[in-house]
This record gives sequence, C-alpha cells and structure tokens, in this order.
Amino acid sequence: MDPRAHGSALAGPRAAAWSWPARRHPTRAGTSASARIASPRSARQAGSGTRRLFSVASIGLALTPWRGSAGALWLIAWRVVQGVGGAMLMANSTAILTDAFPTRQRGMALGINQVAARIDWWGNITFAIGLTALLAGVTYGIQPYGGHDMGWTNPKVLGALVGGAAVLAAFLQIERRVGQPMFNLVLFRIRAFSAGNAAVLLSSIARGGMQFMLIIWLQGIWLPLHGYDYVDTPLWAGVYLLPLTIGFLVAGPVSGFLSDRFGARAFATGGLLLVAGSFLGLLLLPMNFSYPAFAALLVLNGVGSGLFSAPNTTAVMNAVPAASRGGASGMRATFMNSGQVLSIGLFFSMMIAGLASSLPSSLRSGLAAHHVPADVTDRVAGLPPVGSLFAAFLGYNRMRNLLGDDTLRGLPPADAQDLTGRQFFPHLIASPFHHGLVIVFTLAIGMSLIAALASLLRGSRYVHVEPAPASARPATTSLTTAGAGATSAAVTAGPTPAGSAAVSSAPAADAATAATAGGNQRAGLD
Repeated sequence: MDPRAHGSALAGPRAAAWSWPARRHPTRAGTSASARIASPRSARQAGSGTRRLFSVASIGLALTPWRGSAGALWLIAWRVVQGVGGAMLMANSTAILTDAFPTRQRGMALGINQVAARIDWWGNITFAIGLTALLAGVTYGIQPYGGHDMGWTNPKVLGALVGGAAVLAAFLQIERRVGQPMFNLVLFRIRAFSAGNAAVLLSSIARGGMQFMLIIWLQGIWLPLHGYDYVDTPLWAGVYLLPLTIGFLVAGPVSGFLSDRFGARAFATGGLLLVAGSFLGLLLLPMNFSYPAFAALLVLNGVGSGLFSAPNTTAVMNAVPAASRGGASGMRATFMNSGQVLSIGLFFSMMIAGLASSLPSSLRSGLAAHHVPADVTDRVAGLPPVGSLFAAFLGYNRMRNLLGDDTLRGLPPADAQDLTGRQFFPHLIASPFHHGLVIVFTLAIGMSLIAALASLLRGSRYVHVEPAPASARPATTSLTTAGAGATSAAVTAGPTPAGSAAVSSAPAADAATAATAGGNQRAGLD
C-alpha cells in the first residue's frame, strides 16, 4: 500500500485506516448478540466452530494473493471474517468461565483467560446498524476531505455519526420494551455492573490508541535514529513493545487470584492509577529516549492494565444472575471494543491536529535548506499529515516516497542522501509529533483517572446469589444487602414470581428483576 495514494477507496491511508477496524466493527456488533443467544452448553459447543472460523480467516490473511487495492480488499474481507469468529469466541468465553468456576476462583480463571434464548431481531439489527455507522464515521473522520486535514466536515461522515446515534437511541427504546432484550438495561441498576462497565469503556478509550502512538513513535522517530532501516522498523517496534505484554501477562493472573480473596475494587482502581502514571511518565520522556526508561514505563502500563482487567471482569460477572451472564459478558466486551475504536479516532484526530499546526512549516524550512525546488516544497508541505503518520506506521521511507526519484536525481548528491537517510525525517517530525503526543496522552491521563473514580465507586464486594427453591426456604428469610445501593428485602415462602430468581425476560417483571439484581447477593467481603 502506497501512503501517497489517495485516489481510490482502498488506497494508501484509507486501506491502512480500515485494516484494523474491519475486524473490530463486526466484533463489537456481534459480541452482545452471540452472547445473548448462547446458553453455557451451546457456548461450549460453539467454541470449536468459532476457533476454526478464526483460524481459517487467519490463514486467508497470510495467503494474500494480490497487491494494491485488490490485496487491500482481500485483507479487509478476511478481517471481517475474523471479527465474526472473534465476536462469538470473546463473548461466550467469559460466561463459560464464570459458570464453570466458583466465586472464590473466578478472578484467577478470568485472569488466565486473558492470556437457549429467543433472538432479539430488532435489537440486533438496530444495534449493528447504529454502532457500525457511528464507528465507520469515526474511521472516515480521520481521513482528509475537501482540502482539510481531516474529514469531520464530510457530509457522509456527519450523516454516519448523526444517523448512527439516532439508530442507537432507537435501539435503547426497543430494548426497554422487548421480552428478551439483547442489552438487558435492568442490569445497569446493579451498581457493581454499571460502575465496572463504565470503567471498562473509559479505560479502553484511554488505552486503545496508545499502542498506535507508540508504534509511530518507534517506527517514525526512535528506530531510524538508532540505525534501523525503515523497512525493518515494523518488526523491531513489536520487539521493543514486548515489555507491555510481559507486564500484562504477569499481573493478570496474579491480580485475579488476589481479587478472589480481597475483592476487586482496590486492584482495579490501583491498576488504573498505575496506567495514568505510566502515561505521565511517557509524556516526560524526550523523543530520543533511553530505552530502559521507556521499557520500565511499558511494564508499568502493562501491570496496571493487568491489575484492572481480571478483577474488574470478575466483579462485573459476579454481580449478575446466572441466566444473564451470557448477555452481561457480551455487553462488557462491546463496551471494551467500542472504546478501543473510539480511542483510535479520538487519538488520531488530536495527533493530526497537533501535526497540522507545525509540520508544514517544518517541512518547508527543512526541504528549502536542502535545495528542493519551491513548487515541490509547497506540494509536499501541503499534503495531509495523516499520510506521514501512516507512512511511519507502514514502515515507508517517507521522504523518498514524497519527493520521488525524479526530484531526488535533480538534487546535489549530498542533499539527496541527507533527505532520504535515517536522520532527516525523524528530526523533522519529532517536535510536531511531541506536540500531538502531549495532547493525546493528557487526554489518556484524564480518562484513566475518571475510570479509576468509576471503579472506586463500585461499592463493596458484590456477588449475586441465586435464591433457594421455595421448598427449601424457611417461612420467612431476611436478606440484608450492602455495597450495591440496595436496602434490606424479605423473601417469603411460596411460589417464586416470574423473574425473581434471575433477570426477567418480561417487561412487566422489571420491579421483581431490580429486587433480585440488587437484593440476592453476598456483600461486605472487601
């Protein structure tokens, strides 16, 4: 893919911009639906099929037979297939583990995991259309349009954003009225569930675009300055980012194990504070940093993410009735994936805005100093900054692609060598990139702190306990609740009203559902 190309729908930056969300869009749209229709037994039966589907898609990606736009279309199509398989696998795995492990072992199981219902047709349709339109608008919004650096004034982008939001508003109204909703909104009356999902969404927005920023930092600036050829930078960027994964892999199971004994709130909240601290540390690093300091901050970020993820997932899944765990798992996964895609659009928009304010002047002065003709200088300086970002992301020698061989042959050999060497472009983009990095990481710090506050407000440990059968109950039993904002409730012997043993599928049972969701629990274990 040529980062200079803008002519076709699948050229250069457009193809690169779609290669990642092509999997995320069906994953987000499908997680809640697949989790909602799956019982624990059917989820286990579907597991082998979804793994095969995901594997076939991965093989298809590896065997790309074409180049250019045809190759880009092939990649995007197989990414969509990956997203369908990933949606089914991601949504049901959490519910299966929650059902398979007792309360005291769920955190450990979910930490390691990191390393039969009627279909709500109208809910599924409106959710898929609304969310896909909204996030497609975000994806196109970071691409140039009509002489602007970004596409937020594009009528199609505005139509997708407004139309997607309107369809999602209709989806919420549908979910309040159908008998078996895909998104059971009654679950949000459980404070542990709503606070945990708010923390997931905010932390996903904070962390979703971070890895892209770090990759561009490494591939476009740091690695070339340290002697790596542009074509080799994608591989080495992955190697140098391994401390992030190591920190997460170590902290995930450990935090899950400890949260089973001491509760999720301290670990999840503390993890988000560590993530915010790592963003601050990255902000203070120079563009040409010392790698040990960079690696230490990556480990800190990975540890913080691991401390948050497993305990928070355990707390969310513990809070819901057994009959609602499939849907709850899909809702949590949807919030996480949606936050990551929103983060990409948000981070790239702010980074492009930061680059647009200073990169053109840096290009003009740098190219003029190397005797590049004025018309070529003006053309290069006027190109959208998004091309420079994706060129760094794809491992291209940006200046060689921008200037072209004809221009380079007309320059003095020393100037041509300097312009296409490993020093010129990294030094040129370093200051504008740092300006954009300050903006996006400051936003990430704010989001992480708000997510930490949401996690802190989840209350004491909250575990839903299914009510005993009527025949096994004493005449009258008092259940005292704590930590979820509920008050004491009384359960009287006799037939159990519909919807009181788990979240009801009938709209008329909302009151009984709320009592069950907020009242049948074991609390105060933190």
